[in-house]
Amino acid sequence: MESLFRYHYRPLCLYALHYLNDVDASEDVVQEAFGVLWEKLSAGKKIVNQKSYLYTVVRNRCLDIIRKGRSQVEISQLEGEALDILEPSVEDSQVEARLWTAIDSLPDKCREIFLMSKRDGYKQEEIARELGISLQTVKNQVSKALKILKDGAVKIYMLICC
Repeated sequence: MESLFRYHYRPLCLYALHYLNDVDASEDVVQEAFGVLWEKLSAGKKIVNQKSYLYTVVRNRCLDIIRKGRSQVEISQLEGEALDILEPSVEDSQVEARLWTAIDSLPDKCREIFLMSKRDGYKQEEIARELGISLQTVKNQVSKALKILKDGAVKIYMLICC
């Protein structure tokens, strides 16, 4: 159960976050899903595909939360094809989780500069000025981060495909 939790927690949180747009609520839903799974397994029930089960529990719980926060008119408008369009992909959540894990593993200064550039939208000159470092250092750190992330992506791709 511990390895299942470690492997799927982050992707499940990102999956829930696409529905709820609330980090705390997403984490609560995922923890609740693991609790439900634990109870089922403790009761002796066999769950063949635990990953699928967890994603289903998280999805259903997120939809319940969305329904509670909306009026009946809004719910009927969301049902059907509109709801399908809003549904995030499990694979997208897993890829996003792997990306954030890779970003988290970057050296501290490299990660900080990379996130300021790519996530926060700072220009390289702004990063250099704010951190009190040279423009060339910023360029080198962003380049280093992209190389590390690219090399990691190639390794993951080779592992999956070969």
